[in-house]
Amino acid sequence: MTTTPALKAKLGIAPIAWWNDDLAELSDDVSLEECLRQASIAGFTGMETGRRFPMNMAELGPILDRFGISVCGGWFSGTVLDEGLAPNKDRIRAQMDFFIAAGAPCIVYGEVARSIQGDRSKPLATKPKLSEDQIRAYAHDMTEFGEWCAEQGMPLSYHHHMAAVIETEAELDLFMKHSGAGIPLLFDAGHMAFAGGDVLRVLDNHHARISHVHTKDVRMEVINSLDRSRESFLDAVMKGAFTVPGDGSLDFETIIKRCATHGYQGWFVVEAEQDPKVSPPLAMAQKGHKELLRVMAAAGYEVEV
Repeated sequence: MTTTPALKAKLGIAPIAWWNDDLAELSDDVSLEECLRQASIAGFTGMETGRRFPMNMAELGPILDRFGISVCGGWFSGTVLDEGLAPNKDRIRAQMDFFIAAGAPCIVYGEVARSIQGDRSKPLATKPKLSEDQIRAYAHDMTEFGEWCAEQGMPLSYHHHMAAVIETEAELDLFMKHSGAGIPLLFDAGHMAFAGGDVLRVLDNHHARISHVHTKDVRMEVINSLDRSRESFLDAVMKGAFTVPGDGSLDFETIIKRCATHGYQGWFVVEAEQDPKVSPPLAMAQKGHKELLRVMAAAGYEVEV
């Protein structure tokens, strides 16, 4: 009798729970070492990079080894939409070399051209919008950029994001329609739910391109109370729109089971920017990890420890 091997999962976390790069007031005054120590205590084996990470493995490697943590991704602020490929190739080179040395699975590509995600003066309703022709041209360029990065030895994973040009389910559908396999997708349940999309339908439609998963939960009561004509993405963060799995509104057992149905294997990364005074990072990391272990077991994943 043969048995089907279990799907493999790795659990990571982003340092944004400890230090917020856009809102300094939402940062816990802890060192890189303390951040990694708390993530390790919570049970995570990976962490995405943040502003307090040295960008070379000679310095970072021994610190990561001390806590049993590996680099499981990290954000790149891309501007392909407005600046094209050449400047972005130049800017991503150092991070690419660092991530290759670190054995990271991917660089998280976030399009910041025209984005209002970091501008607290810009209401959510004023987010940039592209026509289908503009998305087609942008998707073509992103495919070429993604293919180039993969050829260099470090693939991208494209992050649909609130307040950016590819935010809604419809926008993501068009981006995926006009782009190619050369630009894989980061699936973020929290951002898609915030944008009003159908999280499970997005998984069903685009699972073949998903290479990285952010398990961001949302507090829908906060999101539904926002005045999008007056309040910004950062206002929503300040109000507590995001949290860890098991503390918010999303049904992560169903979401993770759907990932398993489509055969996804790899990193599941908790990314939940909150006020550390209201939501202490270690306690939240432990809560998120506990919930992920529960839903991973229910979905038939074998979690690397």
